[in-house]
Amino acid sequence: MTSGDFRRVAASVSFPALEEEVLALWDRVDAFAMSVEMRPPDSEYTFYDGPPFASGSPHYGHILAGVIKDIVPRYWTMRGHRIERRFGWDTHGLPVEMEVEKELGVSGPKAIEAYGVARFNEACRAKVERTTEDWERIMRRLGRWVDFENDYKTMDPDFMESEWWVFSQLWDKGLIYRDFKVVPYSWGAATPLSNFEANMDYRDVDDPAITVRLRALEGHGPVREGDYFLIWTTTPWTLPGNLAIAVGEEIEYVAAKVDDHRYWIAEALVGGFWTDGPEVVARAPGAQLIGARYEPPFAYFEKERGRGAFRVIGSAEVTMDEGTGLVHMAPAYGEVDFYALQAAGLDVLVDPVDAEARFTDEVADVAGMHVKDADPILIDLLKRRGLLVRREQIRHSYPFCPRTGTPLIYKAIPTWFVAVEQLRDRMVELNERIHWVPEYVGTRRFGNWLENARDWAISRNRYWGNTIPVWLCDTCDEQVCVGSVDDLEQRSGVRLADLHKHIVDEVTFPCPSCEGTMLRTPEVLDTWFDSGSMPYAQIHYPFENRERFQRRFPADFIAEGLDQTRGWFYTLLILGTALSDQEPFQNCVVNGMILAEDGRKMSKSLKNYPDPTAVLDEFGADALRAYLINSPVLRAEPLIFSENGVREVVRTVMLPLWNSFSFFTTYAEADGISRADLDVAPAAHERPEIDRWILSMLQSLISEVNLLMEGYYLYSVVPPMIGFIDHLTNWYIRRS
Repeated sequence: MTSGDFRRVAASVSFPALEEEVLALWDRVDAFAMSVEMRPPDSEYTFYDGPPFASGSPHYGHILAGVIKDIVPRYWTMRGHRIERRFGWDTHGLPVEMEVEKELGVSGPKAIEAYGVARFNEACRAKVERTTEDWERIMRRLGRWVDFENDYKTMDPDFMESEWWVFSQLWDKGLIYRDFKVVPYSWGAATPLSNFEANMDYRDVDDPAITVRLRALEGHGPVREGDYFLIWTTTPWTLPGNLAIAVGEEIEYVAAKVDDHRYWIAEALVGGFWTDGPEVVARAPGAQLIGARYEPPFAYFEKERGRGAFRVIGSAEVTMDEGTGLVHMAPAYGEVDFYALQAAGLDVLVDPVDAEARFTDEVADVAGMHVKDADPILIDLLKRRGLLVRREQIRHSYPFCPRTGTPLIYKAIPTWFVAVEQLRDRMVELNERIHWVPEYVGTRRFGNWLENARDWAISRNRYWGNTIPVWLCDTCDEQVCVGSVDDLEQRSGVRLADLHKHIVDEVTFPCPSCEGTMLRTPEVLDTWFDSGSMPYAQIHYPFENRERFQRRFPADFIAEGLDQTRGWFYTLLILGTALSDQEPFQNCVVNGMILAEDGRKMSKSLKNYPDPTAVLDEFGADALRAYLINSPVLRAEPLIFSENGVREVVRTVMLPLWNSFSFFTTYAEADGISRADLDVAPAAHERPEIDRWILSMLQSLISEVNLLMEGYYLYSVVPPMIGFIDHLTNWYIRRS
């Protein structure tokens, strides 16, 4: 027998140390680059890497995403495909701005503008350029093959120019408009948000719920002078902006006599308001109350009465779910209120709240106070004037800013929109062509969201972001959308190498319609517009790579967390539908959230989860990867992370498999078995039955895993592998 080729390996093993040897080998031979280059360009498989924010260090959510984004491309690489994996960085927006504000000791738009927008933006640029080291180290240690050297950043000039092109395509299709609407507003960031951002972070909060009586000024149909209209609100701070009371035209209302006063309330809600059954002295449908005039809760804007304010109007949105059936209308702070006044023909609006949610001098009693801090003072003023009927506390679900953690308000503000509602039906159709894993995420969660999609508010009143490429005339109504650096140069004579606000805002050009000057609209783009544009912008399409883009679109595969059904998945589909009438990705793997062992969200401040580096150093990347993949999180369900779970993977899966290898090498070395001996081993049909059985089990495993991987069912891949290891170790080896 020839000398053996197999060295005995010890049964004791350090998997982390072995992994370090493999990583060093990959580095020496440049294995990742080689795996790409050795496959032809025409076999390209396209994977879009959704860009994480370039701030902080990666947490377990990022590690999970990295594992999924490594497993799938590796598999299709082994099937013969060329797969470039460029890492992407989301470099704009509030997370970066907030960190820089803390570092600089400034807070809010006024302070930033006093500091200097140019200096502030350059500080943001410097910040994101310092954050890549931890990511590269941990992703390398995780064993993820991804190209950091040829990464893309949303702040790169080429990326930003492609976004301008995307915007200009929407503009040319009539899908961009500017309007004065009530939108979700983050006072913590002093900017409007999109409706899907406003749905990302709901929390249970306690708020005052007050019932206020407003006196009728004169008789009107069934209403007598001196009657009171009962209104109910959980936002007392909006009462200074009250301009109307809304009723349902077909809802029955009654005047209930209590303590010699007549109170108008919906008949169906009387029993819930007064338990002793007050005397009903008048009854009328809401339609007969419309037009009645009343004294507002506060007289700060009494002058608006001449424009139609402070009267009862009709609204189809009035419900009997809570309150009194008469709805306080403050059109500057409620979308329903805003449209109800428009429908009633009342062109009147007051907004005594500034960009940081503080009252202006128009509301003298609480001027300079934050709106929520003003609640108790306003309630006390109502009480002193005899208008407060009832005060309670209510616990309800309320939206918070996902970036600042501050409660949102709704505020009327000029905003740029993408007309998503025009695309909605087609988006629903295209979504049906996408293969979602798990399937219910696409058909139910995402599908239901699409059916109710609203126009997308894409402008932000911030600083560090891509600029909205629209110039407005300072004299007439002319608007010009600029779609490229060349386009801007032709109009202005200025060629830019940077498209950030502090650079672009300096560029003006003559109005094509009058003698005025074109000035850029001051807002920046929503960062979700950045990430939604990445299929085009990461390769500077259409200014370069036209043919390559056609090969690469739509993507074969993407993967992100469940929250992206209202984020990246959504914006990709909006832009894919609008620009090419095509779904932007064909297969999507969606994961759930990883929670700390105490069941709460992982928090650096609470230190309620183990350091990922320590886990990798103790158990190794393979154990962590297998633990994550073989868990509910790949079914878009929550996973309560446990170090013991990773330890169990080592004990029950990896060590038995390693011991099998050690067993083989021990006897292969003793018997001097060589690779040549294996080449001339008997054919399968000539071997003992137990050999044929384990080979059959292996082929079944290969077939099953291929089927599952082709369907992107990663959550089902590990169990058959564990089953095979059990067959190998507990049956084949022991019986041989």
